[in-house]
Amino acid sequence: MSELDEHQPTPEDALARRLAGRRGEGSFWVTALRELGAVDRAVYRAVADTPSPVLDGPVRRLSTAANYSRLWLCLAAVIAVLGGRRGRRAAVEGVLAIGATSAAVNLGIKPIARRRRPDRATPYDARFVSMPESTSFPSGHAASAFAFGYAVGRHLPGLAVPIRLLAGGVAYSRVHTGVHYPGDVAIGSVVGAGTAAMVAAASDRISLSRRRQRRSDDHLR
Repeated sequence: MSELDEHQPTPEDALARRLAGRRGEGSFWVTALRELGAVDRAVYRAVADTPSPVLDGPVRRLSTAANYSRLWLCLAAVIAVLGGRRGRRAAVEGVLAIGATSAAVNLGIKPIARRRRPDRATPYDARFVSMPESTSFPSGHAASAFAFGYAVGRHLPGLAVPIRLLAGGVAYSRVHTGVHYPGDVAIGSVVGAGTAAMVAAASDRISLSRRRQRRSDDHLR
């Protein structure tokens, strides 16, 4: 990796700087955050510097398939068609979770964090995808993947493991192709799952309210 990337600040570094002003440079949390930032960069470099010619093509294609959530939208369509009533609910909730997560990441977090993308100083060009113009933290691909995986998995338990493994593959692919640091995809995954949980809670409340209303209407009749 280049010297510039070696010293690329991480969100952990930014938090450490803010915390140092309150607690001092030697505090446990300041030191821990800076160490996490160093680990973030080190893992990125390890992946970038490891030759993987067999994996490069499939991982690159998986990453590209998830652009603009195309992979998840196609899966949602299949689930809606083949999954019956439960499948339709899972598909709708999955798409809503993606939409809410994308808004939270792209309109809420990225403009605040403003982390620069990695500098891909590595000889393995075969693994590269186009470098997005948006900022790096958190990963929108990882967030959308885990949002969809959470939503579908709670309605269709038989798909929970495979679809979350696929989400994990998409998240990893963003590091492998050099467009995100590991911390970007880790936090993106948490944001996606958390946002999907909030969408699920809202969906359950609406469904419960509708059931109560139907029972009330039936009673009045």
